[in-house]
Amino acid sequence: MSKLTGKTVIVTGGAGGIGSATARRFGAEGAKVAIFDLNLEAGQKVADEITAAGGQAAAFKVDITDRASVDAGVAGVQQQLGPIDVLVNNAGWDVFKPFTKTVPQEWDKLIAINLVGALNLHHAVLPGMVERKYGRIVNVASDAARVGSSGEAVYAACKGGLVSFSKTLAREHARHNITLNVVCPGPTDTALLAGVAEGAPNPEKLIEAFTKAIPLGRLGQPDDLASAIAFFGSDEAAFITGQVISVSGGLTMNG
Repeated sequence: MSKLTGKTVIVTGGAGGIGSATARRFGAEGAKVAIFDLNLEAGQKVADEITAAGGQAAAFKVDITDRASVDAGVAGVQQQLGPIDVLVNNAGWDVFKPFTKTVPQEWDKLIAINLVGALNLHHAVLPGMVERKYGRIVNVASDAARVGSSGEAVYAACKGGLVSFSKTLAREHARHNITLNVVCPGPTDTALLAGVAEGAPNPEKLIEAFTKAIPLGRLGQPDDLASAIAFFGSDEAAFITGQVISVSGGLTMNG
């Protein structure tokens, strides 16, 4: 991953499980890491860990659902770390319940965080990448987008939209030397999964069922996702675009 040295990377949701693991991975590979998160204190902690390990990082309080906040964050990154080379759209939120038990206010929040937030980041960052004729974008979706997932209808719809959006932009921007790829986590041991499980009648049985369904016999760990994301964000993947890969221990197998 030496080709990440000196690259400026934004990781949204960078204070969370997958986000923080990804931020640390990019930092270890020599990238300059911008951590976007609503929780600035937690984001700064991750930035401090990267800096303590010899890397370069900065944390920014950004609400990805608010375009003005996104624009301010992107401007801050450009000022402190330089032009943006890699964008990782990782921030997400979910609620676990049958669709008919959800309410429109929940739909609004799910769509704002899981889809509109990513649209805001793409729209803010892509012009600079086009101008420089270079960019790597990695969107974190979900296997729920590929095969469906009971209790996650609106979340799956948002992530499915993100997959289609990524493929379309991959076509539009291939001529600008910008690649877009999608990483789809399966059940991963994060606070998001714990929160989803809390909405189930029996959280422990749900986690047990997830684990038993995975051929490799365990939940994913944040570092499992960070490895795939860092690969797509590097020039090792320069000839890969518009692709979707599941990091799910074999839970889903798509040809």
